[in-house]
Amino acid sequence: MTEYKMLATDLDDSLLDDNFMIAPVDREAIAGAVRAGVRVVLATGRMYRSALPYARELGLDTPLITYQGAYVRFPGSEKVLYSRPVPWDLALELLEMIAPTGYHTNIYIDDDLLVEKVTEAGRLYWAISRVKPVEVGDLAAYLRRVRRDPAKVLVVSGEENLDRLSEELNGVFAGRLHITKSKPYFLEFMHPEANKARALDAVARHYGIGRENIIAVGDSYNDLEMIEYAGLGVAVANARDDVKARADFVTRSNTEGGVAGVIRKFIFKEED
Repeated sequence: MTEYKMLATDLDDSLLDDNFMIAPVDREAIAGAVRAGVRVVLATGRMYRSALPYARELGLDTPLITYQGAYVRFPGSEKVLYSRPVPWDLALELLEMIAPTGYHTNIYIDDDLLVEKVTEAGRLYWAISRVKPVEVGDLAAYLRRVRRDPAKVLVVSGEENLDRLSEELNGVFAGRLHITKSKPYFLEFMHPEANKARALDAVARHYGIGRENIIAVGDSYNDLEMIEYAGLGVAVANARDDVKARADFVTRSNTEGGVAGVIRKFIFKEED
């Protein structure tokens, strides 16, 4: 019925509406795709524990791509398919460079959200992720003490601030860290092999599916690698303009059943 055997979709601003909910039209379309034998995969920058409720809501048993591709794990299982945390020494170097800015920063260890202290920016992230942060004091000092590799490091600030910081730190960490924005106010730092495309490739190989048989849907810069990796790369209508320019197809927005439209058009060959 379809040449597409897998559909990977981002969550925030792609599958989720502006209230962080999955619309019935998208939920029903995904259920239909699963019944037709299509592997539906959630690919998000969210923590595993933050993404898991959505996988359960959709009844998915496919691996969850989380932390921008740094951690891929089967839902409700201890089985990890792919893991690329930030080496602790690099994370420590990064935190020491970020600290003078005063920007709110998250690190993630053992799927816990760790912060120096809860700030207004931290409360914003808490509201989106629905994960309560754990205050650990100075993050660099904490990392020196525990000597653990965080899944990623995330900085929260205004877009202009983050653009300047990204430009500066890309020069310092080129080839050593993958740096991207998931939202205009979230700047994220991962292992250089941690992105959604690499993670999606690991999932596809697990199922024996070629990239030409994959659809990937997203909205922001952290989705670009995945969109360009897939046989059909799709941007939602509310995506950043330069993301839409690099996609093969632009679907409706996240509030207008964009993912459902992709499923109807490309999996079931229905006229929209």
